[in-house]
Amino acid sequence: HQQHEEKENAMTTIAASLFTLLLALINGGAMADNLIKTGQWAYLADTVMGGISKGTAQFEDQGIDQAIRLSGEVSTANNGGFIQVRSPVLWEAAKGKTGVKLMVKGNGDQYYLHIRSTNTRLPWHYYQQSFQTNSSWSEVRLPFDAFVNSSSLMRTKLNQNKMKTIGIVAYGKDYSADVSVKSLEFY
Repeated sequence: HQQHEEKENAMTTIAASLFTLLLALINGGAMADNLIKTGQWAYLADTVMGGISKGTAQFEDQGIDQAIRLSGEVSTANNGGFIQVRSPVLWEAAKGKTGVKLMVKGNGDQYYLHIRSTNTRLPWHYYQQSFQTNSSWSEVRLPFDAFVNSSSLMRTKLNQNKMKTIGIVAYGKDYSADVSVKSLEFY
C-alpha cells in the first residue's frame, strides 16, 4: 500500500512538473515573475517522516488564470502535521525585492509560506510567515524581514539572496485544508 502511495505521489509530482513546464513554454517570458506559472511545483506531506496527513495539489482553471490548489486532511498524529506544495526558486528573482506577494483564496483558515535557503540544512528548518484566507481572491503581502526562523540553530533573518525553495503549506494542527494560489511573485 505504501509503495502504491509513493508511486502515486511521484506521478502527481511528474504531472505537475510537466504541466508547469508546458505553461512556461506557452506563456514565455510574459509570466516569468509569477512562480505559480513558472515554478516546478511538487506535492509533499508528512508521510515522508511517518505522519498520516493526506492531500493533493493540482492546477485548476480560475477564469483566464491557472491556480494551484492544495487540499487535504492535516493530522498531527505520528509526529506529523503538514501537507505542502513547493518549488525551487532562483534567488536572483528576489534580488532587490522586499517580499512575496500572493493572490489567495481558501476555506477561511490560516496557511503558511515556507522558504528554505542555503542556511536551512535540516528538513525541519525553514523561514515561515502565515497568511489568512477567505472565500474570495485577496492579495497578501509578506515582507522578507517578517519571516521567522523555525529553529534557534538558524540565522535569525532570512537572506533572500540565498533562497532555494518556496512552499505553500497547511501546517501545525488537525484540520481540513483547502487553499488556492493563482499568483506568487516577489515585490
